[in-house]
Amino acid sequence: MKKSGTGFDLPNKKTALKKLEKKVSRAGFWDNPNTAQSTVSQLSSLKSVIEPVEETLREVGDLAELLKLAVAESDEEMLGQLEDDVANLTKKCEQIEFQGLLCGPDDAKNCFFSIHAGAGGTESCDWASMLLRMYTRHFERNKYKFRELDIVPGEEAGIRSITLRVSGSFAFGKLSCETGVHRLVRISPFDSQKRRHTSFAAVDCIPEFEDDIDIKTNEEDLQIDFYRSSGPGGQHVNKVSSAVRITHKPTGIVVQCQNERSQHKNRVQAMRVLKARLYMLKQQKRDAEVAKLYSDKGQIAWGSQIRSYVMQPYQMVKDHRTNFQTSNVEAVLGGELDGFIQSYLRHRAKMKIKK
Repeated sequence: MKKSGTGFDLPNKKTALKKLEKKVSRAGFWDNPNTAQSTVSQLSSLKSVIEPVEETLREVGDLAELLKLAVAESDEEMLGQLEDDVANLTKKCEQIEFQGLLCGPDDAKNCFFSIHAGAGGTESCDWASMLLRMYTRHFERNKYKFRELDIVPGEEAGIRSITLRVSGSFAFGKLSCETGVHRLVRISPFDSQKRRHTSFAAVDCIPEFEDDIDIKTNEEDLQIDFYRSSGPGGQHVNKVSSAVRITHKPTGIVVQCQNERSQHKNRVQAMRVLKARLYMLKQQKRDAEVAKLYSDKGQIAWGSQIRSYVMQPYQMVKDHRTNFQTSNVEAVLGGELDGFIQSYLRHRAKMKIKK
């Protein structure tokens, strides 16, 4: 099983695993706990792909031998059992095929996951909060850990933007499929005349790189502002300016962090996010739709959506990239996104093969 049509490459995955194992065995590996934990997470993700493949290859060999024996002895009972075994093995192969779609160099990494409200004012801020609920439900279903780094509440309801750090098996590879503009059509709960409204929000996902990422930033290119953390008020609002906002002047990229208690820790975390964004731009791995989010010309509005969630006049969630759709809007908003993610991974793999 060297390669399949979807890009599964066992030899390269095993090579990557050996490199990570050597890294873990080096003296002083745990001196930087955050970097070490990220490496261990990648190691675990690769093992979760490689070990089932090797086990399946052994099972294929065993079944082939049993089939020869059953045919030679005309053993009908054994042939019947082999049919069941082959059916079970086929299911395993389908799961392995899906894992094989996560073949990008950064797919096994943790990620920074952001949601930004777009055109539509309060409606879009509320839609952004609905997306946050949808994704946190999805994270919980997949046993992903997530932590809030920065949040900007909406003026009247919902959220203007939020950034989370998400960790888990192939977190970036899977969640990068959600990058783009999401469109909601519904009867507005904020409209006294109960008219139908359209709202937009954008999702962004970038991998979390280790501290040795090859990105250099000049101090003169950075505008660093300190401010008090935002929140609902009372004891949740910091009395000191510990939150950090960093603007990279050449690109206009802005990152914020207010989750940590100290100004220093917030700055370190914000710089990691900034370097990850700059790295992605340098590598030109961003698709055209998300690249718009980094420029002044990009709009989170009509004509740029990757997925539509229609609640009235009918119920439908449709991905415009793959045409995958379902009428069970409630289940999708409850975090059932696997069908959309799998269909896009297959679509992405086919596009790579065509290139």
